[in-house]
Amino acid sequence: MTRSRPTRSGQRPDHSSLDPLVLDLVEWVERLPRSYAEVMEAWRTSCPRLTVWEDAVDRGLVVRERGRVVPTEAGRALLKQMRPKQNGRLLPETARLLPAVRG
Repeated sequence: MTRSRPTRSGQRPDHSSLDPLVLDLVEWVERLPRSYAEVMEAWRTSCPRLTVWEDAVDRGLVVRERGRVVPTEAGRALLKQMRPKQNGRLLPETARLLPAVRG
């Protein structure tokens, strides 16, 4: 696994305690880069205990880039390690966990 960048606090993130929802978010934007507004609509919450977006950004797993949210190299490496694909497609148990794309 590639070294992850330090968080805003300057510490390296500990992925051993990573919330599975954070991986879901990274995987969701890896499948198709999303606008920031779309990500916020699907993932932002007012619950102080559910900080999926903030955790993904703080751990250096996703970034805003030219108006889109995309996974970082560290985010892609973590997905490859934690959520393997089979023949280039998500494994069924992983795919069913991702949020449905609103039409």
